[in-house]
Amino acid sequence: MRILYQLLVVLFVMLQGAAGKHIGPVPLNSCRAQNGICFPGICRRPYYWIGTCDNGFSCCRRYVEM
Repeated sequence: MRILYQLLVVLFVMLQGAAGKHIGPVPLNSCRAQNGICFPGICRRPYYWIGTCDNGFSCCRRYVEM
């Protein structure tokens, strides 16, 4: 019975350690990589929508006229 308790404690400690670890590297902020800015809601002029940010906001980029 004592071995069973020790095995349960070891299993609990292993699960606690696994719960706090990240899986893989942290992804790069793709909006910032595209020279965009995160806005809540929709993009307004002079910006246009290029995607979605990690927090659910709209990723917007400013118009560039040449």
